[in-house]
Amino acid sequence: MNTSPASEDSPSPDRRRPGRPPESAAAARARVCEVLRLAGVGLDSVTAADALLVTSELVTNAIRHGGGVTAFRADIADDVLLLSIGDADPRLPAPRTGTVERPGGYGWPLVQRLAERVDCRTHPDGKTISTVLRLA
Repeated sequence: MNTSPASEDSPSPDRRRPGRPPESAAAARARVCEVLRLAGVGLDSVTAADALLVTSELVTNAIRHGGGVTAFRADIADDVLLLSIGDADPRLPAPRTGTVERPGGYGWPLVQRLAERVDCRTHPDGKTISTVLRLA
């Protein structure tokens, strides 16, 4: 995992998926499904399942722990899905072990395992987590 100050590179206009940040993991998955479909990725494939799982985990964590999703981007470039989710909390994700009283803790390691690359960048308004997932 890389951590560094923010420097947002703008994708080419034809690759950008503009719009408001999704308000739920389901809305984010719907956007990623559309991007994958347009790229010719079968939505019943393991590749799509991995991409949707990473999307769900990052958006759910942004909502639960980061004060909500402040930015969202899903692009395809060179046979990879580039996924970026911003939230309002500058604290970086930290692995934790769930307990009976407080279950969970599996999402962050799962994201790190499924993504080819994970990059966390802090900025004055929070953080952005960007992932690269191979499609081919």
